[in-house]
Amino acid sequence: MNDTASGEPINKNPTIDFCGERTIVDHQPFTIGRDADLVIEDDNRFLHRQFLSLTSQQGVWLLANVGALLTATVADAEGRLEAFLAPGAVLPVVFDDTVVRFTAGPTTYEFTVRLGESSFVAGHVDRNNSGDTTVGRVIMTPDQLRLVLALGEPALRGGGRAGTAMPSSGDAAHRLGWTITKFNRKLDNVCQKLAAQGVRGLHGDPGRLASNRRARLVEYALAVRLVTRGDLDLLDQAARAPRGSGSDLAPAPAPAGF
Repeated sequence: MNDTASGEPINKNPTIDFCGERTIVDHQPFTIGRDADLVIEDDNRFLHRQFLSLTSQQGVWLLANVGALLTATVADAEGRLEAFLAPGAVLPVVFDDTVVRFTAGPTTYEFTVRLGESSFVAGHVDRNNSGDTTVGRVIMTPDQLRLVLALGEPALRGGGRAGTAMPSSGDAAHRLGWTITKFNRKLDNVCQKLAAQGVRGLHGDPGRLASNRRARLVEYALAVRLVTRGDLDLLDQAARAPRGSGSDLAPAPAPAGF
C-alpha cells in the first residue's frame, strides 16, 4: 500500500480496537465518527458525523481532529504521555498502542489505535533516585482524589462497553455523600490545580457547560493514570465513613510528569 500523497510505502496498516472488535485501517483517509468508516455510535447527535481521521505521510500515521466542536485526549498505554487534540489539530501516532478518549454529550468513548510496526520505542526512566522534590508538583488531597474517582467511576468500571455515561455533578455529589456546594468547590480546586500545571481544557469562558470540564478532567485522569480501577475502593471507604468525619487519609501525589 502506498502513501496517497507521495507514493512512498507506508507502515503496516494499523488496527482500531473499539469495544473488543478490531477494525483494519485499509484506506485513507480513514474516518471515525457517527457516519464514518468506523461508526462509534450512530444515534448520538452530539457526535460529529466525521470527528477523527487517520492518514499516513512519509511512513508516519497521523491522527487528525476534523470536527468543529469536540476535542479528544490521546495517551500512550502506560499513561506517560497525554495530549489534547482540539479541532483542527494533528498528532503523529507513534506508540504501539495509542489510547483515544473523547466525550460527546453525556457519553464518554474510548478506543485504541494499534500499530503493526511502531516507529517509536518508549524508554523507561528510573524514578527511584528522586533526589529533591520537584518544585510545583501537584498533591491531590484524598477528597480531591475521590471526586475524580466519582466522576470517572463509570468509565473505570465500563470495560469494553461502547460508551459510558458521565455522572452529573448532583449524582457524583450524592455518591460521595457531599452537598452540591461542596462538590462544586472541590471541583474548582482540582481544576485550578491541574490548570496551573498546564493541563488544558479545564477552564472555559463564562457560561461554558460544566459537563465539558468534568469530561476533560476524567479524560485526563484516565490518560495519565491519576486514578485506576484499583482505586475505586476509596469511594467505598468514603461511603462507609461517618458523615462529617473529614478526610484523614494521607494526601495522594499526582503521577510522575507534573
